[in-house]
Amino acid sequence: MEVCPETEVFVIGGGPAGLAAAIAAKQAGFDVVVADAATPGHDKACGEGMMPDGIAAARSLGIDLMGLEAYPIAGIRFHSAGASVTADFPDGMGLGIRRTTLHAAFARHAERVGVHLLWGAHVTGISAGAVEVSGRVVKTRFIVGADGIHSRVRAWAHLEATRNDRQRIGFRRHFAVAPWSRYLEMHWANRGQLYITPVNEREVGVALLTRDRGTRLEQALEWFPEVQRRLTGAAPASSERGGVTRSRTLKAVARGRIALVGDASGSVDAITGQGICLAMQQSIALADAIAADDLRMYQKAHVRLMRRPQFMSSLMLLLDGRPRLQQMAIAAMKAWPQCFEALLAYHVGAFALTSARRGEPRSVTWPAKSALLSNALPPCIPHLQPAAPIATAQYPPETPD
Repeated sequence: MEVCPETEVFVIGGGPAGLAAAIAAKQAGFDVVVADAATPGHDKACGEGMMPDGIAAARSLGIDLMGLEAYPIAGIRFHSAGASVTADFPDGMGLGIRRTTLHAAFARHAERVGVHLLWGAHVTGISAGAVEVSGRVVKTRFIVGADGIHSRVRAWAHLEATRNDRQRIGFRRHFAVAPWSRYLEMHWANRGQLYITPVNEREVGVALLTRDRGTRLEQALEWFPEVQRRLTGAAPASSERGGVTRSRTLKAVARGRIALVGDASGSVDAITGQGICLAMQQSIALADAIAADDLRMYQKAHVRLMRRPQFMSSLMLLLDGRPRLQQMAIAAMKAWPQCFEALLAYHVGAFALTSARRGEPRSVTWPAKSALLSNALPPCIPHLQPAAPIATAQYPPETPD
């Protein structure tokens, strides 16, 4: 492992967030080093569903996820107490993709564009304009902390102060069974949620989110009899992995020439499925701020990027542990499907809700399904700003119940 004595941008953490930050900085013309104590292919618990805005963010980094082993996802389906409601993504598609497959694609692209990757490198400290790594001191203009939810860079930079901090736990395992649906399914129960994500034509990922620390995935399947029936006889295709999911907002994500991205910079509950997408969007904003030599730009952009997933996380967590409210919400969305379509479109960034300036007209524009979406929202919500369309795909048929 060759450690260079100097670089312009030093990224600590080589997961998807760190690699995205490195690729974005490299695209902006900087010399970049990434250091991580682990080696490529390290797995962790996550839902593995990539929404259309995540696919678009990856494409802006030069990464084509469509060429990887994955499974096309048409939209989201909610289940609770035998009732269900479904909405397609407004334009384009999502993907179910194994985290290890995604990470490998990021690492290959980072190496291809010229990022210097230090795997198995231990970062032991930072100082003004330098990083201590594997017994060497590397001089650098900017330090990026992408070392996850328990970030040491965040502590070293004195950026630990938070505005809120709530946590749950999650578990994930893959099963060798052909996907029965072209949707990312979210099953609600009194004690948690279960995500079913097809990741290829042979496997589905099953992820549990709960506040019950004494429960494991196998036990929790009893809360979801429909899923348990689907998985009867299916062999596990991976080991069970667990982790903490946090809703945490930091007071600041940058100090001097040090910045945080991904879970190191704060996070929303995994119920949103937006973690990696958010990290990519943050990375692009950080590269712009580094190019302008002004990390205050990144601080402002970070606040803006967190608003939508924070709102959606809070909205969905209102249903957590409230089965009666879950059933009422699903019944309302079945009766008023345009509302679910509009919420999903907002969730994946297909439009942004912004306030009109005083005296300006409040307008609604939408290139597709405009009548449905505008009728689904209260008239007081202004300015639906459309995003760029994303390519469509052919989906395999669903397996009947």
